[in-house]
Amino acid sequence: MWGGRFAEGPSAVMREINASIPFDKRMWQQDIRGSRAHVAMLGQQGIVAPEDAAAIAAGLEQVAAEFEAAGVPDDLALEDIHMLTEARLSDRIGPVAGRLHTARSRNDQVATDFRLWVRDAIDQAEAALGALQDALLSRAEEHADSVMPGFTHLQVAQPVTLGHHLMAYVEMVARDRSRLTDARARMNLCPLGSAALAGTGFDLDRGMTAAALGFDGPTRNSLDSVSDRDFAIEYLTAAAQTALHLSRLAEEFVIWASQPFGFVSLSDQWSTGSSIMPQKRNPDAAELVRGHSGRIVGSLVSLMITMKGLPLAYSKDMQDDKPPVFEAHDLLGLSIAAMTGMVESATFRTDRMRSAAEAGFSTATDLADWLVREGGIPFREAHHITGRAVAAAEAAGIRLDQLSITQLKEIDDRIDDRVYGVLSVEASVSSRTSFGGTAPVRVREAIAAARRGREEDVR
Repeated sequence: MWGGRFAEGPSAVMREINASIPFDKRMWQQDIRGSRAHVAMLGQQGIVAPEDAAAIAAGLEQVAAEFEAAGVPDDLALEDIHMLTEARLSDRIGPVAGRLHTARSRNDQVATDFRLWVRDAIDQAEAALGALQDALLSRAEEHADSVMPGFTHLQVAQPVTLGHHLMAYVEMVARDRSRLTDARARMNLCPLGSAALAGTGFDLDRGMTAAALGFDGPTRNSLDSVSDRDFAIEYLTAAAQTALHLSRLAEEFVIWASQPFGFVSLSDQWSTGSSIMPQKRNPDAAELVRGHSGRIVGSLVSLMITMKGLPLAYSKDMQDDKPPVFEAHDLLGLSIAAMTGMVESATFRTDRMRSAAEAGFSTATDLADWLVREGGIPFREAHHITGRAVAAAEAAGIRLDQLSITQLKEIDDRIDDRVYGVLSVEASVSSRTSFGGTAPVRVREAIAAARRGREEDVR
């Protein structure tokens, strides 16, 4: 490739460090798509003779069939997927293959291929997250009335329903999907035709190639077009945030599956055993999802550091833009699939959840609210009275609702029998009817609204 300028070939080390084919071969389909759109435009514009354009298009189909059947070889001498495709095309149709690279550079070619690949990756992640949402919605509906403890600081705080808890993750996933959708919309401009950095003197129709590749239009500045990797960073940012949400859910499954909690039993499909302790059922899938989140965040940081000080336009550092994106894509896909499988197949121990909610004085706030509402007592005073009631119940080893009216009146004479109507965990969750609250009626409304949103997505 460099024969006109260089008298000697690269050293073995230079050949290895310079080659990207071992990883960028993943973009072969995008490279074929971009080349087909480019040569069709060259033929339409009369830059390449119609018969040559037809021969190149037919040859590209043959190369695609070869890659599909036999895979893409790691030919370090040809450096990358772009040169390998052109070399295979030349093997098929001869010297006319050289006309394919008219009015383009590898700079705008790789920028286009990479955008196409990231766009496909976003579509895959968004669809997978939709399936996770559906799984969460189904389990939330199943457990809209199932009482569990809500936690702050991992201490029992107030009773909620399992359905409400799972719907919190539906909201997170919805935001994750929204971020991916936003990133896709912003990146959907086509760099092809920007050439090396300054554009080209050929009479291109960049709008034609953009439309053929499903872009909204061509990019507007040739320098920015070949040097921009914002689209990859935005994808990784969305992937990292998604991974953080998956990690939080995975962590809850790890905690809930432990014997002290016993809130969930993970299926055999998503658990492993121990090589020495036959009784063990380890939540390894959840732990791996939790671990993958760190690697995905690392991929984001890696690319940001690569790009942070590069002058315009293209520098070879940018060859390292793809490995972190590819790794994050693979790990994110595995994590979403694993989390979806765990949600779908988990057995929730609602009896243990309810017992834990009852054992932690989780209705203390309900007592304080009752004192405010029925007794006209300022909340700070009601908080103090409730604290004394909790201390009395704790000392006696009983629940709040097991304190007798005599014991309660000894704490404050303004308490009467009506208080027992708010001290059960069921009464507590049913009373939380504010918009977005944990009351089963509100949970079912939230599920219905989310399902309507999913139906609109599908349409």
